[in-house]
Amino acid sequence: MLEGNRDKILNRLKKAPQDYPPGQPCSVFMPDENMDQEQMVEKFKTLLEAQTGVLHRVKDKDQALEALAGILKEEGVTHALASTDQAVSDLDLTAWGKGKGFEITTQKDYSSRDDFKKAAFEAVQAGITGADYGFSETGTLCLLAREDMPRLTSLAPIFHIAVLPLDRLKPTYEHMVREVFQGQAPPSQTIFITGPSMTADIQATPFKGMHGPQKLFVILREG
Repeated sequence: MLEGNRDKILNRLKKAPQDYPPGQPCSVFMPDENMDQEQMVEKFKTLLEAQTGVLHRVKDKDQALEALAGILKEEGVTHALASTDQAVSDLDLTAWGKGKGFEITTQKDYSSRDDFKKAAFEAVQAGITGADYGFSETGTLCLLAREDMPRLTSLAPIFHIAVLPLDRLKPTYEHMVREVFQGQAPPSQTIFITGPSMTADIQATPFKGMHGPQKLFVILREG
């Protein structure tokens, strides 16, 4: 009986029109698309803070470093791990940290993946990364994993500090999808971060910081 039903289904599939792939569906109107930059910033801030994230808006490199120093001092961070992507590379964090009393290392300072992994989980207290995108739609960050943006930098330490250039703040996820996944090889991993890590596995009670950073700080940099 089951075999007969299977044959019927397979025959129907074989007879189905072979006009794939289907055309792209019509775009759906999204209110966020009409937001100006200030409206996007305000919505991003509101939704980020709703998830206990903290936003620092700065104008330039000097203010970004000032905000970073304040975060590290307030949280008692002495050793941080930084990515080397474009959003943070011009901050020259390793040299800057030496002058401020912070040890800031990057993946290039470790001779093996095991050493880097051990540092990310056991030695450092904070991970400092850039962010490839931010979405005002949900207050979410997007990091594209690659050599200069190792996943563990944002996922393993207790604190995550992300530097988001203002021009990378987009209204919706669709902007990222169009820019990243059309016409080029996709990244090995795409990381979406909405506030600190959170789980509700135990008695359906939400708990932040169980499997990753306990706090998330975003430095929104205008220039």
